[in-house]
Amino acid sequence: MRKNILLSILSGLLLWLAWPPIPHTTFLLFVGFVPMLVALENIIQSESVRKGKKVFWTSFLGFFIWNVLSVYWVYNAIKQAGSAAALPVTIIPYSLAPLLMSACCWLYYRMRRLTKRNVALFALICFWVGYEYLNQSWDLNFPWMTLGNGFAVSHKWVQWYEYTGVYGGTVWVWVVNMMAFLVYNGLHRPRARAMRLKQILALGLIILLPIAFSVYRYRTYQEPANPADIVVAQPNIDSYSKEGSMPASQQVAIMTHLSDSLAQPNTEFFIWPETAIPEPMNEDAIRSNNNFLQVKKFLNKYKNGNVLTGAETFKIYNSRKTKTASPYDPQGNEFYDNFNSALNIENSAEVQIYHKSKFVPGVESMPFGNTLSFLKPVFEHLGGATGSYAAQDEPGVLYSQSGIGVTPVICYESIWGEWAATSVHKGGQFIALITNDIWWENTSGKDQHLDYAKLRAIETRRWVCRSANTGISAFINERGDIVQQTKWWTRTAIKQDINLNSELTFYVLNGDYIAKMCSMLAMAGILWVVAIKANTLRKRRKINVPKTQSER
Repeated sequence: MRKNILLSILSGLLLWLAWPPIPHTTFLLFVGFVPMLVALENIIQSESVRKGKKVFWTSFLGFFIWNVLSVYWVYNAIKQAGSAAALPVTIIPYSLAPLLMSACCWLYYRMRRLTKRNVALFALICFWVGYEYLNQSWDLNFPWMTLGNGFAVSHKWVQWYEYTGVYGGTVWVWVVNMMAFLVYNGLHRPRARAMRLKQILALGLIILLPIAFSVYRYRTYQEPANPADIVVAQPNIDSYSKEGSMPASQQVAIMTHLSDSLAQPNTEFFIWPETAIPEPMNEDAIRSNNNFLQVKKFLNKYKNGNVLTGAETFKIYNSRKTKTASPYDPQGNEFYDNFNSALNIENSAEVQIYHKSKFVPGVESMPFGNTLSFLKPVFEHLGGATGSYAAQDEPGVLYSQSGIGVTPVICYESIWGEWAATSVHKGGQFIALITNDIWWENTSGKDQHLDYAKLRAIETRRWVCRSANTGISAFINERGDIVQQTKWWTRTAIKQDINLNSELTFYVLNGDYIAKMCSMLAMAGILWVVAIKANTLRKRRKINVPKTQSER
């Protein structure tokens, strides 16, 4: 048992060392799961009792180590709410994902009891991808640790994400690890030398062929020539100043000054970070808002200029039109929704608004709010705070007055490949990623967030223009290269001529098809396991034969 625990710990450490932003160690992803698979095989082949329980908790240990070491910064991101609130919320990303990962290993063990090992290994891939898809789809979403994200540092290896998205990377990692496990396992068994060589050759090809294709695609890829001049501002305003001690007008003045310092008469877009305008703006009266008018005045000198900025906005209703709406007046005659928005402001009366739709659970939204929405009036009556941002149902596109389509992505949304791809499918010619990275402080969280943006560029073959308050702002080209980037905690601006692209990749057209197919197969496998288990229990009750320890 001790040996298996050590193997699990080794897996956790290898996977952490392979994870962004650590450079030059991505190759460890190809062997990170091998010690874990060896430990599971030891348990399965042993004569011990309660094998399922041992499989679950042995694997949990390794996955917990991997997750905690990789996303230790989560606590920094939410500690502003106070330690009492931050610690329980932190447990969710630290423990929930490892529990789901361990459930995949337990299902693999159950499949091993029903079928051949190779079939069970294939099922394990489906269970794992199914877990990852669940982890990006439900209210406790945290797809940060999706396995395919692990190649964000070595993006030249995965140029084929334009066909598969990050789930192609997840499948690749698991297939390589399983082949390496089979090779290792075969070393301890008598078998023909030719068979062993075939396995080693297959392992090498599975690793090298995707990399070779990717490097070839990287070197031969040509961006369509369709230039646009973009300026990105990084105001570097401390969160405490941002939310109170510094007037919103002064913050806007800082960003207009930064933008002016690099702008040219033909500049198309000025991109400002998430909640760059922190003073709440009524969307129905936005054209008379002082901050809005200040931005309009700045744009007077730029004929084709657009300011794409983050802002706090709200809408007022005469009735509770949405499940997220809260009372606006004590009498309950009016209701309102708050939004974390991206505004596109131009030299016309047109104002386009996109509402952030992917939220950090427990920080920006109440998990399972739709199910528990019937409790909202109770909390309101008791004076409780159930406030959360409202969202829009589908990805949006913001258009400049010259017709350029922009995919707006706000902070946490940048780890949803299909969300950005859907916006690109609707007409986005480049991605504007706006974020406020101050909450992570100077941890690897800000670096991972930047690295993941490279994968969105590859999946969609779109430039990513990233504006990060206090974080790292950057321009990322269609191959995932960071062409320019700022320093952390620096007030500055950067300018770049990017290429607009209207061509659609296979991934943009088809989205997370790999995840959806694997999820369906995983559900079929789970139903099969449950059906077999139920049938076994029914037979046991019928003949009244107690379960032996070896069968547990």
